[in-house]
Amino acid sequence: MKFFFSKSPLFAFACLSASYFAHIGFFNPYLSLWLKSQGASLVVIGLMASMQSFTRIFAPYGWGWLSDHTGERVWLLRFCAGVALLCSAFLKGASMTLVAGLLLIMFIHTSAMMPMTEAALSHWVSHEGRFDAKRYGRVRLCGSLGFLLTVCWAGFWFEHHGLDDFVGWTATTLLAVNVGAWLIPNSKESVHAHSTKESMFQILKKTHNRWFFLTMFFHILSHMSIYFYLSLYLDQLGYDKTTIGLFWGLGVVVEIIVFYTQSAWFHRLDAMGWLKLCTLGMALRMALTTWGAGVWPALLVAQMLHGLTFAVHHTVCMTWLNEHFSTHLRARGQALYSIVGYGLTGVLGGVGGAMLSQYGGLQSTFMVSMGLALVAYGCVQRLQSAQDPQA
Repeated sequence: MKFFFSKSPLFAFACLSASYFAHIGFFNPYLSLWLKSQGASLVVIGLMASMQSFTRIFAPYGWGWLSDHTGERVWLLRFCAGVALLCSAFLKGASMTLVAGLLLIMFIHTSAMMPMTEAALSHWVSHEGRFDAKRYGRVRLCGSLGFLLTVCWAGFWFEHHGLDDFVGWTATTLLAVNVGAWLIPNSKESVHAHSTKESMFQILKKTHNRWFFLTMFFHILSHMSIYFYLSLYLDQLGYDKTTIGLFWGLGVVVEIIVFYTQSAWFHRLDAMGWLKLCTLGMALRMALTTWGAGVWPALLVAQMLHGLTFAVHHTVCMTWLNEHFSTHLRARGQALYSIVGYGLTGVLGGVGGAMLSQYGGLQSTFMVSMGLALVAYGCVQRLQSAQDPQA
């Protein structure tokens, strides 16, 4: 962890990761509650929350294409962070229509930041084409720490001061994101000209890559009920906002432990082994949340499974993308991960979850998520049979 106190580029990436996920740590869990406090219905909340995912369908690939063709990842990151901060300045007292417009513009820019950052970070944590899970984990755990800090602190704050300060928290955390973006060294990456290298289309034609993205799609889709509706579900069950924040924080604590220690045990299973374990773990997590959330020890176990279902799965995905997408396609590979994993899934999860919760109750969204996790497990089986070592 020497880079924590050095001028290494990894320290700058760690700062950006910490500030970005500090913003996400309070914004995503409490956006639905803030919208509810503004008088929005469950359907409107679902639609607005899903806008973030909707923008991930097109924005990351567009920004990724631009960064791959210009090499100006750092300046693009700074621009996106600046626009998001500007939007936050107009949220206070805005009508619901204006809020929707501001959130849309904000999400178009923030949804592009992590794919570009991950693409740049992959270069620094790889050696001779091999992805270094240890160095990546050290940077990524800083993001988890930022998330943990704000998700717990925000829960306490909003419980005692109300949700009127939500906009202030948004502006403050986005200001920190801007500081983090300006700490990243402004080193323009080389732009790759057209050559005999594989195109994105050629890579996606490979059967094992298609099954990988299908596995990722259903696995992350099964998480959307947590991201969009867990806070509302626990609020409905009678948990106070401080306790809700602590349950979110528990998952992140386990996530931090996983990222910090993964270099010691991650090599013990291959990608297929970890993907099977992650998808089955997610099915168990959703079963516990569906039928055991009212009993806090069951919810405790469910949230602790976050270390497996998110952190381990995320590292497997980053390793796969680094191995199967060449340097000149790195940003677009990360963008495709964001589109399939958090764009399409978020739109379906937000809108579909809103409809399910409206007619079947919030519990039904977690029940469906359990089924989606089992579908993901089936996709892993097909991925394993389709994988060609010679591809």
